[in-house]
Amino acid sequence: MTNRSMLLLLTALGAVASPAYAHVFVQSGPATVGGSYRAVLAVPHGCGASPTTKITVQIPEGMIAVKPMPKPGWTVAVKKGAYAQSYDFMHGMKASEGVKEITWTGKLDNDFYDEFVFSAYLPAALKADAPLYVPTLQSCEQGSEDWAQIPAAGQDPHSLKSPAPAIRLAAASPHDAMAQMAGMVHAGDLMIMTPWTRATPPAAKVAGGYLTITNNGKTSDKLLGGTFTGGSRIEVHEMSVTDGVMKMRPLNDGLEIKPGATVKLEPGGYHLMLMDLAKPFAKGDKVKVQLQFEKAGKVDIELDVNAVGASAPAGGGHAH
Repeated sequence: MTNRSMLLLLTALGAVASPAYAHVFVQSGPATVGGSYRAVLAVPHGCGASPTTKITVQIPEGMIAVKPMPKPGWTVAVKKGAYAQSYDFMHGMKASEGVKEITWTGKLDNDFYDEFVFSAYLPAALKADAPLYVPTLQSCEQGSEDWAQIPAAGQDPHSLKSPAPAIRLAAASPHDAMAQMAGMVHAGDLMIMTPWTRATPPAAKVAGGYLTITNNGKTSDKLLGGTFTGGSRIEVHEMSVTDGVMKMRPLNDGLEIKPGATVKLEPGGYHLMLMDLAKPFAKGDKVKVQLQFEKAGKVDIELDVNAVGASAPAGGGHAH
């Protein structure tokens, strides 16, 4: 058998052996209960040959703090509502309402494959080693596909004509649980996560600081600045590109964190500016920081020092 013939045979066998690609499915793998999850919903085809124009995802009970990722060329909308119960959400906080439905509207031709992404938190109250189903309506220029069938107990999901995408839930190991808690600080209604910075060259006098802030309250707060060990002060800055020119400016009035919002301070955007370093930061160090908020007041955190030029916190970070 020639190499080309073998390739054609394997391709044909792969098409038969991969029933998941016959329908909309969750591509992102198992999720750990008691932590955050990045759900990647794969759409491999249209309705027959008709282009997909809308993807509507029903968020299952127990999946909380949901945030959809925008897609270029698509609009995204959410519907919010009350959960059937209140869920524990890190450091004793409670979540009783949130996103219940996500809709992306655009166009995806049948000849192409695409992914639709959202993040969520999976409370410890969810049952591990059991699937969590995400009913999804795929609307097309002609017709629709309602991927919403949930198998009965003991039923093979592959026997269903229009199975709902499923997320496999797994129990968190002690190591996973410790990792989820690391670097998170609760300050009133604010949750501060993944604080980090970069190692600096020997002569550097400034450094950037990065973190994620979620406001679970009903009123806005502002990050005003702060202080840190081994320097004079912390300012809040914004970096932006205008007409191809990168500009950075201090936010003298502070950075607003609106109710229900998550604000990321990251390279290339909002960030902390640590001023007048007494000595350089070295990879593996921790920098003690005291942030100043308008309402939450002074909040003590530690920045993990990553490598020079790092673009994300070590280990991929944890954010909602």
